[in-house]
Amino acid sequence: MKPGVGVNKIITKLFGSPSLAADGSLAMQTRWITGQQTDIAMTLSWIPFSLIALAVIDNPAWLKLLMFSVFLFSFTHQPLSLFLVYGDRQRFELRRNLFIWSPLVFCLVIFLALNFSPLVLAILAGAWNVEHTLMQRYGITRIYGRMVGQKQGGSELPLLFAWLTLAVLWSAYDPSTMERVAALGIRGANLSAFAMMTGMRSTAGFLLVPALLTVIWLTGKWLKEEYNRPLNQAKHYYLASTLGLFIVMLINPIVGFIGYVGSHAFEYFMIVNQCLEKSYIEPKKTDSPLGWVANSPLGRYGLLACYLSLIVLTVFVLENYASFIVYSMVFFTLGALHFFYDGFIWKLRNPAVAQSVGVKT
Repeated sequence: MKPGVGVNKIITKLFGSPSLAADGSLAMQTRWITGQQTDIAMTLSWIPFSLIALAVIDNPAWLKLLMFSVFLFSFTHQPLSLFLVYGDRQRFELRRNLFIWSPLVFCLVIFLALNFSPLVLAILAGAWNVEHTLMQRYGITRIYGRMVGQKQGGSELPLLFAWLTLAVLWSAYDPSTMERVAALGIRGANLSAFAMMTGMRSTAGFLLVPALLTVIWLTGKWLKEEYNRPLNQAKHYYLASTLGLFIVMLINPIVGFIGYVGSHAFEYFMIVNQCLEKSYIEPKKTDSPLGWVANSPLGRYGLLACYLSLIVLTVFVLENYASFIVYSMVFFTLGALHFFYDGFIWKLRNPAVAQSVGVKT
């Protein structure tokens, strides 16, 4: 029996006959973004991070080192958004004023927030980071759907948020969460933010059952929607892997969180690498700094290697020589610009963006 056939029969009994292709066959395809092997690596990328976390979970020193390494890796992907904006003359000119003034505005807001309440800034940054990471997973899901002609996402975004909400509520309800957080050596505003979350344990417990029922309802709704439109099995693999990640977050929030953060950065590097190839190299583009370097002997891999070296060096200098205010300003400003700019960079309605990730327009 071919993979997926048994599942298809079960869903057919539950929801009726699926959509058919023009020749009357089941409209099931397997379309990859970057290629089968790299897409599978991207789909399962959270697993190595989580397995390493599980292996060192009882060793506080190694766990702290792992957390630092994962957060460093996560930080390295954020300034890539600035390279995509300021290294591409055409993209920069589309929103010239916004890209000129945004860094100054974010710097000012973050400076005021640091002096007003680091706790509020930590909570907002953490919540925005978690939401941004989920939106990237939704974006990749939509790319897979668009590749086979799915024009709308349907209930996919609410479904992903429901999975995440259930995991967060369980973390807030679980009495061992703060003990696990303490083992990571988190201090200051970040520790206070976790304490605030776990302080709402009774509220979280009250909301757990409605959250679980919502997850079940939205999952059933999505299955019915999905089976009545063209199907991309690669998308199903990705969503099944995402569900597995959230299940791990329910079992052990620290292990799941490390997988969640680490895989987010890995996915972003994979998508940017694909974008460099399809937008700057295949149609040779040398009228912008990014295109010129990507097509130079250095190539896109050399470009990414030099970029990573520069970011790691910057972090080293900040860690060892910068004040708390300067370090925080750089860290939060780059993160905020990454979150903000991504909304303008990866719009699938833009034909150039769609083609760069394999979506025909």
